[in-house]
Formats: sequence, C-alpha cells, structure tokens
Amino acid sequence: MAKKLSFLKIFKGKGGKRFSPIKILGSAALLCLTLSLALFFYYVKDFPRPEKFTERRIPQSTKIYDRTGEVLLYEIYGEEKRTWVPLGKVPEKMKEAVIAAEDANFYNHFGVDIRGVLRAIFADLKIGLPIYGGSTIPQQLIRSAFLTTEKTAERKTREIILAIELDRRYSKDQILEWYLNQVPFGQNAYGVEAASQTYFKKSVSELSLPEIAILASLIKSPSHLSPYGDYKDELLGRKDYVLSRMTQEKFITEEEAEAAKKEEISFADVSHSIKAPHLTLWVKNYLEEKYGNDFLMEGGLKVYTSLDWSLQEQAEKIVKDGVEGDNVYNAYNGALVAIDPKTGEVLSLVGSAYYFGESYPEGCISGKNCLFDPQFNVAIGTERNPGRQPGSAFKPFVYATAFKKGYTGDTVVIDELTNFGEWGGKDYVPQNYDGLFRGAVTLRRALAQSLNVPAVKVLLNLAGIEDSIKTAQDLGINTLTPPYGPSIVLGGWEVKLIEMTSAYGVFANDGLKVPPVFILKIEDSKGNVVEKNEKTPQRVLSSQVSRMINDILSDNESRAPMFGARSHLYFENYQVAAKTGTTDSFKDCWALGYTPSISVGVWVGNNNNEPMTRRQPAATVAGPIFHSFMEKALLKYPKEAFLKPE
Repeated sequence: MAKKLSFLKIFKGKGGKRFSPIKILGSAALLCLTLSLALFFYYVKDFPRPEKFTERRIPQSTKIYDRTGEVLLYEIYGEEKRTWVPLGKVPEKMKEAVIAAEDANFYNHFGVDIRGVLRAIFADLKIGLPIYGGSTIPQQLIRSAFLTTEKTAERKTREIILAIELDRRYSKDQILEWYLNQVPFGQNAYGVEAASQTYFKKSVSELSLPEIAILASLIKSPSHLSPYGDYKDELLGRKDYVLSRMTQEKFITEEEAEAAKKEEISFADVSHSIKAPHLTLWVKNYLEEKYGNDFLMEGGLKVYTSLDWSLQEQAEKIVKDGVEGDNVYNAYNGALVAIDPKTGEVLSLVGSAYYFGESYPEGCISGKNCLFDPQFNVAIGTERNPGRQPGSAFKPFVYATAFKKGYTGDTVVIDELTNFGEWGGKDYVPQNYDGLFRGAVTLRRALAQSLNVPAVKVLLNLAGIEDSIKTAQDLGINTLTPPYGPSIVLGGWEVKLIEMTSAYGVFANDGLKVPPVFILKIEDSKGNVVEKNEKTPQRVLSSQVSRMINDILSDNESRAPMFGARSHLYFENYQVAAKTGTTDSFKDCWALGYTPSISVGVWVGNNNNEPMTRRQPAATVAGPIFHSFMEKALLKYPKEAFLKPE
C-alpha cells in the first residue's frame, strides 16, 4: 500500500527540519524585488544627463526625389527649425492647451498615468484595435529624445522606467520646458517657438487662443494635420476639441472656448523649400500613413517618385500663365496631370495654378468661397471633395460601350430635337452646344464633334446606362454613385482629373490599364529596396474598341466642322487623340488627349464652383494649356501613330 505524504512534509528539509510557508513566500517576494531592482538599474544605468535634452540630435532624414534621383523634391526632418524658449516666456494658455490635449494629469502622476493607461487599454479592447495611447508627457519626451521607434515590449518597458526616473529627478516645469522645445509640429519646426514662427510668423508669446489650440492640435499628427495639406478640416476639428478639453480642465470658460471656435484663423504662406508640392505632399502623406511619421523622421528612406522634373517645370509654368491669361473668362484656377499610359507613372501633376500663391479674392475662406484656393489639390481631390463634372469628356466611355456591343463609327443616329421622357421629376430635352441639329450622323462624327443629342441616344438605345458605368469603372473611374440618369453621358457626375487622365491612357495603351503610380521605389538607409512599383497591365478593353476610339478622337477632319481645322486639339505632323468637356453650368472646362506615349488631362475653373464666362467652350479655355504642354511633351518621345482598327 502506497504511503500517503502529509502536506507538511512538502516543507521538510534535510533532517526533517520544517520550512514555514510564510518564510517561503517572503523569500519569493525578496527574489522578485531583487530581480525588479536589477531590471530597474539595468535600464537606468545609462540614463542621459539633463543637458542632453537641449542638444541637437541628427537623425537620418527621409528624402523624396524625382524619377532620376538627382532632383530633391522634399526632405522630411532634414534640418530642425528650433528656437529655444524658457518656460517662463511660454504663455500659460499654451502650456494649458498642451496639457489638456496630451496629459491632463501631468502635475499629479509620477511619470506614468496608470488611469490613462487603463483608459487606453479599455478603449482599445472596446474597438478591437490598438488605437488609443496612454503616453504621458514624460513618456513622449523620453521616446522622442532617446529611444527608437520600434514597437517592442523592451522599448516600452524602458520608456516607462525612464519616464518614472525622469519625473523623480526633475521638476514638472523642467520636464514641460524640455517637452515644449522638443516636440515636432510639422514643416520641420520643432518646439512651440519655431512652430509659431512657421505657421503664424510671430512669437509664441503673441499667439491668440485659437492659434494656441492649433499648435496643441498639431502635436498629435504634424504631417497629416498640416494646414497646408488636404486634411485642414481635421485640424480645425482637432482645434475645437482642444478648446473643449481646456474648458473641461477649467483652464478657460465656455464663453472663451466658443468665441475661439468661431474665430477665423489665417496661416502664413508655406515655405518654398518643396518642389512639385501637390504631388510631393501626396507622396509624403502616403509615406506617413504606411511607415509612420516617427520612422520617416529618423529612418533615412530614399523615395524615388515617378515625376519627370523637366515636364513638371513646364507644366507649372504653362498652367500658371494659362490661368492668368484666362481671367478674361472668369477662370481663376487650373490643374494638369500627365501619365505614361504604358506604366501608369505620373510624370507631372499640378494641383492648382500656383501652390505658393495668395487665395483670391483677398479675405476669402479656404475651402468655402475662394475662386482660387492654391493649396487644394484639384487633380486628386479629397473624400469630401472628390472631383469635378467632366462634361462631354465622359462621352468616349459611352461610345466605347456601344462599340463593345458591335456598333461601329459608321452606325447612324438621328440628331434632332428629342424629349427623352421624365428624369429627376422633369422632361429631359438636351441641346447641342451650338443649338443646331444635323439630322442623320454617324457615331464617328457625333463623337468627334461632341454632339449631345446623339450621345444621349447612344447611351439609352445602344450602350445602356449600367453597362456604360461599368466601362468607366473598369477603366478606373471610381467616383460614380447612383442613381444614374441620361445626363451622365454629358458629364453630370463628378470625376477626378487623375482618374480621367489614367482612363484615357487605357485607350492609348490599346485597352490595357495600369493604375496611376507615384512612387517607383523606396530604399532604406542601407540602400536596400523596401518598396517597388510592380504593377502589371490588366486587359479591361479590347484592342479593337480602343483603336476605334483612338481613330475617332484623332480624326481632325471629322472634328473640324465644330472645332475648326487648326484648333488647340490639332498638332501638325503628330497624331494626337483629344476630347474636351464643358459643363452646362460652365463651372468646369476640360481638355484631355493622348498619344501612345503620354496621356494628358487639363482642368480649368474656380474652386468655389462659380461659373466661368458663358458660351466659352473648353477648347478655348482649357485647350491652350493642353496644347502648350503637349507640344513640349511630344518633343521628349519618338513619334508614334495609333494602330488602325480592323
């Protein structure tokens, strides 16, 4: 029979001497304490000297180049713009805004805010994503000044321990002073004084309450929330949040907060230390979303964009000069995109007539009532403002759909006054641009001369609305939303210039689509390729249909009765396919054209959708810009003719 061991025998040593459970627990606690102290001293043995917080660190900056790698478009981090300012000269409201936004319990915790960490953990668990952070001001200071950006348990442990030790060694005011002079605000500005000079051209001591709230807002995501980028609305929303937090923390009254929220804010002109700004800032935003702002500032990446700098210089000058000349038509802005249809590479992108210009008219509010809004990127748009109506420039997608169904350029439709029935609560009776009707016309002449009534007949009777939408989407138009009606063939739905230029490039590329590409490759600090464009062409349209469209849009003889024999769409000794578009309200003018080597799109209009001079066709308003740029571009490529359809 097996012996039963009593519980107490477990605690017997040699000679039967007993160990008390309390002694064992005490020994275990002592061991844990010893290991904790050893871990603590291991992490703090190289704790930096206080003066190191004021010393300049030189990380490897991220550089954005043109396609050759010889033209530097922009440098992220590069040179730190910093003017050290003692805490005593920082306005109390500036300190309070930062504390309210970043670390409300700053003066009460010991370097780490346990309640803040727990709140962040519960918030993350609630949404199922690691979004919210619980980092205090000491933790952020330690992380930005001395630690790497890698997200590891060891780094986080070191951050917490060093933050506690930092808080133990130094006063709260000293830590806050270091923080306010260390934190990045975007545009290469580090610290509140440099940020104040960058965005408002005045000292931090002179800032108004809403301007202070703007700086406190930028700390969260300096690049994404830049007032010079596409997310200015998010910055202003964050500003209102900071003001509300200041109210909750009793730093300001509700009346002060409400008054500050309503006050209009004027930002200083952005520095000209950036080339091709609309394209470069788009690339920068992409990099920040993928790699994180911290890594970009220290990672030493080399980013080779698709930009052809010589074409970009020409494009910027031609658009600027063209819009200045078009003021007689009440058109104050313009944009241009050029793409290699074979590769999808964006060779040139101009998002406005002059990025560094002044908004017009003077005193207008950006995003609301400006005829000319220089920083807004019309070529790409935003989620809130995706695009502009393309007018007749949409017609080739409908005709291509009809050709897919077996119709040809010789198919005849009748151009006559036609009531297409009730659409949207009223009869739809479209007119041709010149108010005339031509009777029986072929699809070739109807498309080449951009006749409206035949286009609607092609849509409703030959191509079909849904199938035409599908063709446009296959070619890369992603902004179309139902319900649809017959006016879509006349450009009644919004599109993006970048997508229209790319979609026309599908015709140029014999029916093969390559989505727009802005980046050729990215190398790390050691020269290793970490990202490379490997997009391959995809067949979205038959060669035959593409060639039929090319043949019609490059047929100057068929186009001449409407546009003239030597219009801005004609290029002597070159075969160029081209199409214009003008909206019924005269708010948008387009000119798009291509060869097998390059696809170019031009938009002219006003940011606030104010109509241009009536009865002026796109060929007159946008055509000169298109023609001037295409003339320059054609010299860079061998002369190519389109393949003839069967």
